[in-house]
Amino acid sequence: MSSKGPIYQYVNCKLLRNHELVKEDLWVRDGIILNPEKVFFDERVAADTQIDCKGAIISAGFIDIQINGAFGVDFSADVDTIEDGVQKVAEGLLAHGVTSFCPTLVTSPKEIYTQIVPKVKKKNGSKDGAGILGLHLEGPFINKEKKGAHNELYIQTLENGFSDVMDTYTSLEDVAIVTLAPELDNSGMVIQELVNRGITVSVGNKPGHSKANLVQGELAVKQGASTITHLFNAMLPFHHRDPGLIGLLTSKMLPEDKTVYYGLISDGIHTHPAALRIAYRIHPEGMVLVTDAIPAMGLPQGQHHIGSQLIEIKDRGKRAVIAGTETLCGRFVTLILSTCCEHIPFLTIHCGKVFALEAATLHPAQVLGITDKKGTLDYYTEADFVILNDQLRVMATYIAGERVWGQSNLETVISRSDSMTDSAETRW
Repeated sequence: MSSKGPIYQYVNCKLLRNHELVKEDLWVRDGIILNPEKVFFDERVAADTQIDCKGAIISAGFIDIQINGAFGVDFSADVDTIEDGVQKVAEGLLAHGVTSFCPTLVTSPKEIYTQIVPKVKKKNGSKDGAGILGLHLEGPFINKEKKGAHNELYIQTLENGFSDVMDTYTSLEDVAIVTLAPELDNSGMVIQELVNRGITVSVGNKPGHSKANLVQGELAVKQGASTITHLFNAMLPFHHRDPGLIGLLTSKMLPEDKTVYYGLISDGIHTHPAALRIAYRIHPEGMVLVTDAIPAMGLPQGQHHIGSQLIEIKDRGKRAVIAGTETLCGRFVTLILSTCCEHIPFLTIHCGKVFALEAATLHPAQVLGITDKKGTLDYYTEADFVILNDQLRVMATYIAGERVWGQSNLETVISRSDSMTDSAETRW
């Protein structure tokens, strides 16, 4: 490698690598994870700084591919302040181990898309906030009968095919995911065009709100769709004669090399733990933890807005519903793995910490096709990682090898090269 920056070696830690927790050191330079054998044999140098992690777990940083807003910011409504709002959320997510995310827009009037979509740009993470991987556009091309919390007034068809998409969104340059209902007329050509442009297509449930049957779902996957938007919510229930989109998890009619991913709101409210256990047991490699967080995350109990809808936080912050109804409209917790595990005890019982972590790191990176850069601690990927205790509580967050959030007494520098101070000292 041509880089000559200082090398940091994190020791006394357990790394999540190759689907297991291993006692290895993490080597980082210039924001990239290094192969220590190459450093030793090719460069013949030692680390400039060695840091004791005191037995903590190091995992790739969390990736949230479905978040509608947080900390009072509504990605689907705050047109005049959207850039500042996205930045506020990006900064706030660092404390929760999220190193990158997809700001998500729910079904909205056309003028909202034309004003907001061009303003939200892909951006690398830094000490100023988590990275932006691109927008997730949930709607407006969904099924009115399974609209969930989406406003029916703004739901659209695909009567004119892809031209309707461009007319609505204006630009796709900074879009990462589009969720749509595959049973809509002309959806096939739209799916193919989106995938050709490098955009992930997600089908079914909640904001993908769909009444699609299994055959329609299988066709959508063959056309390029790869993800189901939060499984079980706002979609046809499982039926033994037509399992609907849920059947994609076990379908034998899909290409052998195709993995179908599915988001899950793992809060114990949107999906019953028994349903989560079923999904895990039949198709664990596809599970992606999503928060579906709404602007009320971090705000007190009461009424707030999400897009054009008035929502209400109830039960001491445990539920968010459309005001005056019992229709769930998104969980407003952040992607903290210990919180998820509290609501999905089977994750730790049946698959342990490794699966819980990979469902929030590796799997969302696979959805977006960015595992060469993010979602793992593989050599030469970006050094976006989190340090956790054994209960999976976030202790520190790093982006590009820089500590961007964390406890001041977490780590101790135990050695430095001659070019630096030789005495042991607290780094922060």
